[in-house]
Amino acid sequence: MKLSIRTTSLRSSYRGLVAIGVALTVNLALASSLAAAEPAGRSQGQLLRRGYDSQVTGERREYFVYLPTGYHTEPGKHWPVILFLHGGGERGDAIEDLDRILVHGPVAEAWIQGRDLPFIMISPQMPVFDRPRRGSDQPAPRRIEDGPPPPRRYGARPKQPMARVTDMSIPSYTASASRDSWTRMEGEVLAMVDSTLREFRTDQDRVYLTGLSFGGAGTWHLAMADPDRWAAIAPICGPGDPSRVDRIANAKTPVWVLQGGRDTVVRPERVLETVTALEAAGHPDVRFTVHEDLGHNVWTRVYEGWDLYAWFLAHRRQSGADEVEAP
Repeated sequence: MKLSIRTTSLRSSYRGLVAIGVALTVNLALASSLAAAEPAGRSQGQLLRRGYDSQVTGERREYFVYLPTGYHTEPGKHWPVILFLHGGGERGDAIEDLDRILVHGPVAEAWIQGRDLPFIMISPQMPVFDRPRRGSDQPAPRRIEDGPPPPRRYGARPKQPMARVTDMSIPSYTASASRDSWTRMEGEVLAMVDSTLREFRTDQDRVYLTGLSFGGAGTWHLAMADPDRWAAIAPICGPGDPSRVDRIANAKTPVWVLQGGRDTVVRPERVLETVTALEAAGHPDVRFTVHEDLGHNVWTRVYEGWDLYAWFLAHRRQSGADEVEAP
């Protein structure tokens, strides 16, 4: 499936919201090199479970670290890193439930779909703080060693029209379960990143952050808390707080926001508020892409394609930021 991205470049204040230019801005050279690097067979990357004692939950928990194809055969190479934050339906105890976070995202693309993605990837699991686990939560996918990978979960094409907010008095960002959860787990998640940077051969100037829905909100939160840590961030269909964007703008952290035009869970207009707030704060490198035919599950198309990975690799962290000692 080919990924076609329509990128909106914003040059107006929120009051205007009318000067929107649409342009195709895909780095074709990087995308082509990535596609050419993908082997005909399935990727032979390695998926590790790393354990730790959680100070937040008081329990033993684990998280995934994915090592890409070539990590063990190219000893002189230092690899870029992605921290991926899952959606709300994939929360769990991080032991028996951990495989459930492989249903979506770049780790699922590499491990379940067998793609050769040239990143070390970290994937933690958020506890369920606000409710018991539901039977409707995402079941764990199954990796197929031989033969074609399992089909991706696209869901049905949305029947609703383009999402439209009619009551603009509704707050754009509230103290939701997602924001509170990532706030509580922030220290432990960042400790996972630091541990990975120390233990494995990583390129510390190319550490990227992305997440979907619940994890999209987490992407905004972690970027606002420590913007200098990331070479680039990509929140997908997740809300951000427009009143807290100044630190990202001042750090000039590259941002690519992706959204479904027919999303009725996270309204495009509300995400647009955060994007326009970033530009109003002087951020020079903000991209906002709306997939007009998709709803809340826009992440399937985004992570399935090459464009986001190529965009990540085109960005390096600015020099002068703190580094973690690595082997």
